[in-house]
Amino acid sequence: MQNFDYIIIGSGPAALASAQYAARAGLNTLVLEGDAPGGQVTQIADLENYPGVFPMVNGTDFIMNMKSQAEAFGATFVSARALSVDKPGALFSVKTKSEEYQAKCVCLATGAVHKDLGCKGEKEFAGRGVSYCAVCDGPFFRNKKIYVVGGGDSACSEAIYLATLSSDVSIIHRRDTFRAQKAVVDKMLSVGVKPVYNTVIEEIAGTMKVEKLILKNTQTSEKSEVAADAVFIFAGMAPTSDLVDMLKKDEAGYIITDEKMQTMIPGLFVAGDVRAKPFRQIVTAVSDGAIAANSAAEMIREN
Repeated sequence: MQNFDYIIIGSGPAALASAQYAARAGLNTLVLEGDAPGGQVTQIADLENYPGVFPMVNGTDFIMNMKSQAEAFGATFVSARALSVDKPGALFSVKTKSEEYQAKCVCLATGAVHKDLGCKGEKEFAGRGVSYCAVCDGPFFRNKKIYVVGGGDSACSEAIYLATLSSDVSIIHRRDTFRAQKAVVDKMLSVGVKPVYNTVIEEIAGTMKVEKLILKNTQTSEKSEVAADAVFIFAGMAPTSDLVDMLKKDEAGYIITDEKMQTMIPGLFVAGDVRAKPFRQIVTAVSDGAIAANSAAEMIREN
């Protein structure tokens, strides 16, 4: 069993900002970065809205720089997934498959995952034309007929990236206006992405790969069929909060904290996209992580 002052579970911007601030404050800090380090940021081709980072950078480069910075301040990184978080006594216990760690404070920065559409054919064609990551799979569909599903920042940003690979990109949204920031929507439309409003996908069909979509108009219930080579789905997010089922959550399952990022359990902090808040961006995740680290440092000093 290994002991630390502060254990962070996660590897995205919230986790790495927290690691940097905690290590710089002198806390013996461990980051359990899981099986796929980097979080959602690694799916961003061009990160253009992080203050002070200009011109735009690749998301993977951005997050690896954050990790290097945290390591330079003394944070320890372990590529293992946390399986449980408990507090049997004065210290927290965090278990992985091969090790158990103890700490005075813990920060959960596990983020959120993409939701499925739940339509017929989605699971069957996953990896064969159905994707949830444009940066990962977009190059396979260069100059093909591509559809994006969603109406938020992620969907519109991914559509912008896909438009660099194909001149035939459409975005399907169940409403008549996008939820994304106006600047993102304006840029998406300016690069030629075609909006398909008031529409949902009823079925994704094909033989060995995606070949067509069955669409339904949400206003008229009229159905139509369109040819397609790929569908990139960005239908919202679900928080990854299963490690701490006992914590208070909002109606969508996001964990509720106070302004210091502390949960109902003293010493257990939450930061980033898994936390209940009105706005989820890299810059707000970084803020959460820094505040959590500062709060943990204050608690440890006082005790």
